[in-house]
Amino acid sequence: MHFLPENIDNYAVDHSQQEPIILKQLSKETWQKVLNPRMLSGDLQGRVLSMISKIIQPKNILEIGTYTGYSALCLAEGLAPEGKIFTLDKNEELETLQNKYFEKSGFRNQIKQYVGKAIDIIPTINEKFDLVFIDADKTNYINYFHLIIDKMNSGGIILSDNVLWSGKVVEKLDPKDKDTKILLAYNKLLNTDDRVETVLLPIRDGLTISRVK
Repeated sequence: MHFLPENIDNYAVDHSQQEPIILKQLSKETWQKVLNPRMLSGDLQGRVLSMISKIIQPKNILEIGTYTGYSALCLAEGLAPEGKIFTLDKNEELETLQNKYFEKSGFRNQIKQYVGKAIDIIPTINEKFDLVFIDADKTNYINYFHLIIDKMNSGGIILSDNVLWSGKVVEKLDPKDKDTKILLAYNKLLNTDDRVETVLLPIRDGLTISRVK
């Protein structure tokens, strides 16, 4: 997932705000107990998410893809005092670990969890969002965009993770590779849809920032 030389990547991490202790603990436990721990937002990306949230100070955040809760806690750091984060994941087996750290974080009362298919859940949430983070199944990225775009406040931010897909987006496309095919179409959509303005950052596995007009 890392495209910069290791020494440059390490330098960037060393000269950025360090992650809170609770997130170090969550990261360690995720790597010890959960399958595919590389899905976890790393400390550098986590600080980027935190910084963006703090700049926006969102009233409502939607996160599509909770995993073990690391990114949710990063995003929650910037919530307005009465703000809420609505976080969705299909894996009910991760709820216990999520809740353990949500309880310890001090954000428990501002986090609302949903378990199930995001495609089905998003239409039931009657809120307008200032910040959305998409980090779930890649084949539904375009569907998620169309579901959330009319739920965004003007000036709201959509963050999309894994948009470089380990560099596969610039390699010859395998016709059987549905994830890459969808991500190629999704990246084009974000760059051409008149409702948003977009910049793609080569942070970790690619992070797109799209501002709703």
